[in-house]
Amino acid sequence: MIPTETLKHEHQIILMVLDAAEREAQSIQASGKVQAERIEQMLDFFRNFADRCHHAKEEELLFVKMQERGMPVRGGPIAVMLQEHDEGRRRVRAVAEALSQARSGDVSAVASVRDNLSAYIQLLRAHIDKEDHILYPMADRLFTPEDQQALTEAFEKVEAEEIGEGVHERYHQLAHDLAKRAEGGSREGIAV
Repeated sequence: MIPTETLKHEHQIILMVLDAAEREAQSIQASGKVQAERIEQMLDFFRNFADRCHHAKEEELLFVKMQERGMPVRGGPIAVMLQEHDEGRRRVRAVAEALSQARSGDVSAVASVRDNLSAYIQLLRAHIDKEDHILYPMADRLFTPEDQQALTEAFEKVEAEEIGEGVHERYHQLAHDLAKRAEGGSREGIAV
């Protein structure tokens, strides 16, 4: 599997959690209440799987290799992706900051959780679409077979050394659990 296919597969896992988060935002809109434990699990997934694992591979490896092959970092597609990564981090922080007050019923905090979660979902879905259909095909055209192999090995090293053994799989399971719970409408905690 070439590196961009690995990243596209990770996008599918992220989209599962975004779908669950969207159902959660709709539930907040309808009920005015926050299921804090579920949102905390989503935040954990977004911070660690989507950002620390997936975005790190893009920022530290893929984008660097694209720059080496002539893609400008400033003013081009990479700059847009980096700006969107930062905006996503800001939205996740805003949800986390409002969550404790929302848990105790603060109406404005509940609205902040809902609005920032919704904005994050919208941002990441559009971001993923741009990467899958524009940026990754550009990268594949730029890279040599040796580049692809080097990136594949670097991705594996990130998984093993920076993320840790079994962590990727644990987040895949969490994504499936969140998706299943969201579809079933259950409000119980999710064991991972």
